[in-house]
Amino acid sequence: MKVAVIGCTHAGTAAIVNTAKCYPDAEITVYERNDNISFLSCGIALYVGGVVKDPHGLFYSSPDQLADMGVVTKMLHEVTSVDTVGKTLHARNLQTGEEFTDTFDKLIVTTGSWPIIPKLEGIELDHILLCKNYNHSNEIIEKAQHVQNITVVGAGYIGVELVEAFQMNGKNVTLIDSADRILNKYLDHEYTDRIENSLREHGIKLVLGETVSRFEGTNGKVSKVVTSKGEYETELVILCIGFRPQTDLLKGQVDMLPNGAIIVDNYMQSSCPDVFAAGDSCAIRYNPTGKTAYIPLATNAVRMGTLVARNLVQPTIAYMGTQGTSGIKIYEDNIAGTGMTEAAAIDEGMTVEAVTIEDSYRPEFMPTSEKVLLKVVYEQETRRIVGAQIMSKVDLTQSINTLSVAIQNHMTIDQLAFVDFFFQPHYNKPWNFLNAAGLQALPTISERNPVTV
Repeated sequence: MKVAVIGCTHAGTAAIVNTAKCYPDAEITVYERNDNISFLSCGIALYVGGVVKDPHGLFYSSPDQLADMGVVTKMLHEVTSVDTVGKTLHARNLQTGEEFTDTFDKLIVTTGSWPIIPKLEGIELDHILLCKNYNHSNEIIEKAQHVQNITVVGAGYIGVELVEAFQMNGKNVTLIDSADRILNKYLDHEYTDRIENSLREHGIKLVLGETVSRFEGTNGKVSKVVTSKGEYETELVILCIGFRPQTDLLKGQVDMLPNGAIIVDNYMQSSCPDVFAAGDSCAIRYNPTGKTAYIPLATNAVRMGTLVARNLVQPTIAYMGTQGTSGIKIYEDNIAGTGMTEAAAIDEGMTVEAVTIEDSYRPEFMPTSEKVLLKVVYEQETRRIVGAQIMSKVDLTQSINTLSVAIQNHMTIDQLAFVDFFFQPHYNKPWNFLNAAGLQALPTISERNPVTV
């Protein structure tokens, strides 16, 4: 069996390693247009901020390691076209310019995503940078050393992590987003309000509800960001607007979402039987809604890449879908979320209710007992849990994994009230705060069984 893999980051590495293990006789060839593979892009802010000193720890594989498994890795090779019917691909060596055609029996597409680059006046100015791969991170670090005023455009996870890293390195930082809240896709206002206050307390300037309209420069370098409402002096701009799938190679050959994300079935198989996809290049089943969605997360990518290998010859293990579970640490706050926010559920047209509790996570008789803010969102009629968020000075984020499982298994808020959790004063109360949320949401007996007189 001849297997061709296009792209080698999270999903690609997982697919390659597991394919080599599952099918020792397979002939596996990897095409990667970058000069490195398997970079953990979620560690960029830690690297930029100096928390991670040695960037080599952000790579979890190498061409040599793959070669030891019998894999041929063609670095700095760009696949320029694919014929899924004829099972051929055309590639170019970016160092020599040599072009050639290769064949395959199975094709694994793990081309990932690329930052969205707005078509704005001045976008070509120097010191306007992207934030996606290892080379980007090195460029950000190098140029940030020589400036004092930095602007980040985009208040998602990466943007927020970067402004924190820059501020902790003594920079003057401005964060711009067209939405009126930071992290609005991941958290409800109860959380974003507090995070915004924390960022402001640390000296970060938040410019929210303003859309960037152009960049102005001096001597070829960016010097000003102009928005729909104001102008902001700067010496360096990092674009963190979002990502879109890199799937032009297969356009018109496999089914895709409007944004280009490849649609796959539960076995990672595209509409073309011998073409599989995983990671940021494809769409997945979002369990809170049951619909196909684009959720580019490293956790999704490694699971999907592993499943590609398991299902390459025949359907073996079905994908369970995702809740889009994620977490972030911002200064002293530990934050995580899974499934839908209340705002997202309402936008989706769902009729939902939410329960929010803020309580000490363990008994007050303990020497310290930090507060935990927990919100659980559930459908009004079925009472099925569809989302949750948590925040605390203590790291309680693993509780969101528990709620992710609850969503995965269609649990109700009423069932959450009585789930068996252990009690130990070091860690929690007799009623775990997850139980407490369920208890608070329980209807009264009269509400559940109305009495007519």
